[in-house]
Amino acid sequence: MCGGAGTRLGGEAEKPLVDVGGTPMVDRVRAALAASRIETVYLAVSPRTPATRDHLRAAGANVVETPGDGYVPDLTAALDRVGRPALTVAADLPLLTAEAVNRVLDAGTDAEGSLTVAVPVDLKRRLGVSVDTSVEHDGRRLAPAGVNVVAGTDDGIYESDDPRLAVNVNHPSDLQVAEALS
Repeated sequence: MCGGAGTRLGGEAEKPLVDVGGTPMVDRVRAALAASRIETVYLAVSPRTPATRDHLRAAGANVVETPGDGYVPDLTAALDRVGRPALTVAADLPLLTAEAVNRVLDAGTDAEGSLTVAVPVDLKRRLGVSVDTSVEHDGRRLAPAGVNVVAGTDDGIYESDDPRLAVNVNHPSDLQVAEALS
């Protein structure tokens, strides 16, 4: 998913094209997905991210156009195009690795339906990254990581302590942490 407006991050570049370690975040995520067991990678863009769309098309990526109406409508549009089950990944996870993706795939295989990957809020705070949303699960505060297995109607949570899944770049301070850890 790389079609959001990225208003919290600010700056001139579209959020997926912001560099971390000299490479646009979307390219870092694409590389992790390409090195994983994922068979086909589709990148969902919107009218809000025309430069990202052009960048991805120039790289020969499978680009899916979404309406730009928000995360859920855009996700629905993308899933209507590519089908289910699908692994969805936000383009603002510049530290994502193939190993982390494969662990999520393994957990998704064992699940009854869809899975939301979440990390402990305490981990995000220790790393110094923002916590915009959290949920209580089994007595712990968890924050969605921006990675989901979308399959059936049942929803579960896959909890990960992997710091690379905890760094979503939503604010300038998150970008500083991502740069330091990259």
